[in-house]
Amino acid sequence: MAIEDALWIRQKAMEHQQWFEESIPLIASENVMSPLAKEMVITDLNNRYAEGLPHHRYYQGNKIYDEIEIKTEELAKKLFNSPQADVRPISGTNANQAVIFAFTSPGDKIMAPSLDSGAHISSAEFGAVGFRGLTPVNMEFNTELMEIDVDKTRKKILNEKPKVCLFGFSVFLFPAPIKELKDAMDEVSCKVWYDGAHVLGLIAGKRFQDPLREGAHVITGSTHKTFPGPQHGIILGNTSDEDWKLVRRGVFPGVLSNHHLGNVAALGVTTAEMLEFGEAYAENIIQNAQKLAQSLHELGFKVLAERNGFTKSHTILVNVADKGGGKYVAEKLEANNIILNKNMIPGDSNKKSQDPSGIRIGTQEVTRLGMGKNEMVYIAELIDKALKGKDVKDEVKELKSQFNKVKYCYGDHKAYEYIRLF
Repeated sequence: MAIEDALWIRQKAMEHQQWFEESIPLIASENVMSPLAKEMVITDLNNRYAEGLPHHRYYQGNKIYDEIEIKTEELAKKLFNSPQADVRPISGTNANQAVIFAFTSPGDKIMAPSLDSGAHISSAEFGAVGFRGLTPVNMEFNTELMEIDVDKTRKKILNEKPKVCLFGFSVFLFPAPIKELKDAMDEVSCKVWYDGAHVLGLIAGKRFQDPLREGAHVITGSTHKTFPGPQHGIILGNTSDEDWKLVRRGVFPGVLSNHHLGNVAALGVTTAEMLEFGEAYAENIIQNAQKLAQSLHELGFKVLAERNGFTKSHTILVNVADKGGGKYVAEKLEANNIILNKNMIPGDSNKKSQDPSGIRIGTQEVTRLGMGKNEMVYIAELIDKALKGKDVKDEVKELKSQFNKVKYCYGDHKAYEYIRLF
C-alpha cells in the first residue's frame, strides 16, 4: 500500500531527527530556527500564493499576509540600517539570480573571487553567472592571509572594467575590502554587490562589517546560516530608486513566482529576535570559531590563515591533506556523529571538488544551542581522537545531550521537538 511508503518516509525523518539530536552540527551553512519562527512554517501560510508586491497581488486572499510581508521588510530595514529590503527570494542563490538579472546583460564582465579561494558556485561559469552568459573575472587573492589582495585587485578592476564587482564567499573568513577598493570601482562605474549569505547574522549583530555603509549597492543573503532563520533569501539595498525597481523586477517576475509565505513569516520572527539578541549571538559565534581554530592548531591541525588570526567569522578552513584529505576526514567524522563538510582550499583548482584537500567548520549552530569556549576545546579534542582511530560517538552523544535547546530567541525550548507535533 502507498500509505506504507508515506509512513516509511516519516520513519526515516524520525531517524534523521534522532541522529542530529545525538550529533555535533558544524556545517557552516546550517542552523536551527527558534520555536516561534518554526511555528510560522507549519501555519496555513505554507499553503498559499502571493505573486507580486503587497496590495498589488495577482491572487486574492493576501490581505493579512500583506501585513506580515510589510512588517518583515520594515524589521529588515531596521536591523540592517538599510533603505531598501526585499524578503521574497526563496534562497540566497535565488537572490543572487535576481541581482544578476537586474544589473547585468549577457556578455558583461563580472568580477568575483575564484572558487578555490572560497567563492560560491553561483559566481562561477557553471553557476548562475554562467547561465546569464556573463564573463567571470577573478579577483586576486592572498592565500596566506585568506583575503582579497587589494593592490592587485584594484589594478585588475581598472584594467578589466567589470560591470559588477561581487564580494562573496562560501568560506568567508574575513571582511571584504569594499572601502579599500571603492575608488577603483567608482572610477569604472561598476555596481558593488555583496553576497552576505554566510555572514548575514554577523552583519546583523554588528560584529563583522557594514557593507552598505562601505559602498555596496546591494547585499544578498541566505537567511539560515549565521542568520538563524528559515531556508529563504533576502536582498538589502542602498541604491537609487531606478536600480531598486530593477532588483524588484529581477525577483518577480524575474526568477520566482510564489515566495513561500510561511518562510517569510518565519524570517520576520527571526529578524525581530535578532534585533533583540543578535549582537550577543554574533559575538559568541566569532569567539567560538577563534577558540576552536586555536585549539585545532594546538593539536597539530593545519588551520588556514594562522598569520591572520585564523578567522573573524563563524568559519574555519583546515588543510587535512596529511590526514587523508577532505572526503576521508569528513566521512570519518560523520561516522562519529561530528557533522562537517569537505571543502576546496587554495591550490585545489586542479582537484576534483568531491575529493578536496580541506574541511570547512562553522560554529553558528553549536553557539545557537548554547555551547561556549570550553566546548570548543573539547570538540577539537574529539575531532583529533576520531581521526586517530578512536570511536568517540558516545562522548559526542553525551556532550550533545547537554545542548539541545535553542538560545538567543524568544522561549527556551528543545530545538528538535517540533517534528513530534505532527
